[in-house]
Amino acid sequence: MNTHPLAAAARAAGVSVIGDIELFAQAREDLPPHKVVGITGTNGKSTTTALVHHILRTAGIPTLMGGNIGLPILEQEALPEGGVYVLELSSYQIDLTQTLDCDVAVLLNITPDHLDRYDGFEGYAASKARLFAMQSAEHDAVIGIGDASSAEIARGLSAKGEHLTKIAPGVCMDQRDWPTLQGPHNAQNALAAIAVVKALGVSEVDIDRGLTSFTGLPHRMEQIAAYGGVAYVDDSKATNPESTAPALAAFDRVHWIVGGRAKGDDLDACKPAFGHVVHAYTIGEAGPKFAEILKDSMPVENVGTLDAAVRTAAANAKPGDTVLLSPACASFDQFRDYEARGAAFRAAVESLA
Repeated sequence: MNTHPLAAAARAAGVSVIGDIELFAQAREDLPPHKVVGITGTNGKSTTTALVHHILRTAGIPTLMGGNIGLPILEQEALPEGGVYVLELSSYQIDLTQTLDCDVAVLLNITPDHLDRYDGFEGYAASKARLFAMQSAEHDAVIGIGDASSAEIARGLSAKGEHLTKIAPGVCMDQRDWPTLQGPHNAQNALAAIAVVKALGVSEVDIDRGLTSFTGLPHRMEQIAAYGGVAYVDDSKATNPESTAPALAAFDRVHWIVGGRAKGDDLDACKPAFGHVVHAYTIGEAGPKFAEILKDSMPVENVGTLDAAVRTAAANAKPGDTVLLSPACASFDQFRDYEARGAAFRAAVESLA
């Protein structure tokens, strides 16, 4: 439950607090016949949303993408009959939604995040679960069961039978033909997207075409330059340790730029990939704390700013190394949002040329 005082006051006064997704839900009966896909989860939802949207477009199905990604859905023109709205949904948006009955609802994972907003982790998980509580029984649910909270939600939906698809962790897939969908985390994202579009009737041929041609998202493991054999990768969208961990694991020798406004007190989720880091450079509010956490595991410098981190990492890196911005933090201490942080990283890297 949202613990903000204004939300509590509204509840006490019997005043409904809704957002743009609820307004969209209420307007659906006036739109041409269509379907809605809702995708939530702590990590991977932007990639999965964009991938579902791309596969649908590849298959020639009219589709729009909105919610927590791109343009707000209410700013876009309505789809023709047979279209599919693909919505990335944060817990904040689900909190303000009451009647969104998704034809396909997706939960990728739940890890600690936004705990300043909720009354503990259980409250955050309960917010995600509401996406399924709003669904009709005959509509499809796709749930990753790699964490205990998501698995518990899936167990609670067992009555859905064939309308429930569980995505187990660690499934081996041949990802060689998917250049922007590498790593185990993207295997999970791809499996979820495949389950969604299959539920919508997309053919295997179109699914394969979509997976192969998907170009990925800005600021999500996006290589922006390579100078002197050193790759520079923007993963600014990794705003918590759980989303940074797979990025660290994806490269053999990493110069890691980490820090910002921390969402927790540790980097424990990243520990399995610490062996890939040859040097870390901490920035922002969390810089001193993270430098202290990392000092026994790797060489680390608290450099303070993103520009200083890029310059110092570039001076230390050798051919074959990767300079990776994967901050494991929110951006709001030094930047407007993760996109502005990514743009600043790009500018700093381009100044090296």
